[in-house]
Amino acid sequence: MRAMLPHPADLGRMVRDRLREHRADLRTRTYGNADLNPPTGPCEVVPVATSDGAHLRVHAYGPADGNVLVLVHGWTCCLEYWNPQINAFAGEYRVVAYDVRGHGESESGTAPLTTDQLADDLADVLDAVLKPGQRAVLVGHSLGGMTIQAWAGRYPQRVQKQLLAVLLTNTAAGDLIAETTLLPFFNRGPVALPFVIGMLGLSSPILFPPIAPVKWLFRRGIMSLASVGDIADFGLNIVRSCPARVRGRFGALLSSLDVGRGAARLTVPTTVIAGSDDDMTPPVHSERIVEMLTEAGSLDGFTILPTGHLGNVEAYQEFNVELARVAKSAFGIPARVVGA
Repeated sequence: MRAMLPHPADLGRMVRDRLREHRADLRTRTYGNADLNPPTGPCEVVPVATSDGAHLRVHAYGPADGNVLVLVHGWTCCLEYWNPQINAFAGEYRVVAYDVRGHGESESGTAPLTTDQLADDLADVLDAVLKPGQRAVLVGHSLGGMTIQAWAGRYPQRVQKQLLAVLLTNTAAGDLIAETTLLPFFNRGPVALPFVIGMLGLSSPILFPPIAPVKWLFRRGIMSLASVGDIADFGLNIVRSCPARVRGRFGALLSSLDVGRGAARLTVPTTVIAGSDDDMTPPVHSERIVEMLTEAGSLDGFTILPTGHLGNVEAYQEFNVELARVAKSAFGIPARVVGA
């Protein structure tokens, strides 16, 4: 007897249910490495509606009257991606993290997906979490760092009004396909990766089933093979929680993303961190951002960590030391870092 295939509607419902389970698991799962676990302190849910009516999931941890750190995650991630930073800093700072539209529990909205829209979303979050006259330290990973650059280019008058410092990690300003080293033999010498192949790769609704070959490929391509155990599991679990269609939609945006000289509008002290083994955004991208910041007179530091693309997870202790330095300098007070 032939096996009955599920109806497409039933299959879609199964996938959605499974994704909900993945996202719920991120909020409850514990690891042997407690620094990766969900924060145990109080969390305030901050209501934020964007210009097109999308509701964003925004969480604030730590003292309500504390100095503010705002964390913006990257492609296919969610606010739980920042657990190693929330756990380290929420005892002393007001740590704000949000799900980028379409990711985690944030709505996708109805507006066309553009970097301008992501910049507008960030503007809405900052307006919601900062008190009048208050200024924050803004941290962005990958697409989050690109969002910050787009925001600075779109709202240059807000940079010094709302920020004290910026930290950009594993990010770029554009040319992602032209500079990726993800595929062997391409972009490592005279052979360039054809744009159409890179675009198809980024925009494909890739799935990450929990099987050993996929985990190895993820470590090889997104993290680094030095990332093992809880670190590798945590990174893969974060990315698996993102719906494939969202991954594809944002991948299409990334394929042609160009935030221009937005970094040059970051006129507050700005630190850049790259990963030596980051094939998604190799250090050459960070070097270009550093050049713009140097020209603007706002470069505060440039560090290359021995990581792949998920630097603030793979080397979270070293990353947290650098973030503590940035926060201490910005707010003028010592920063206590858990696990550093």
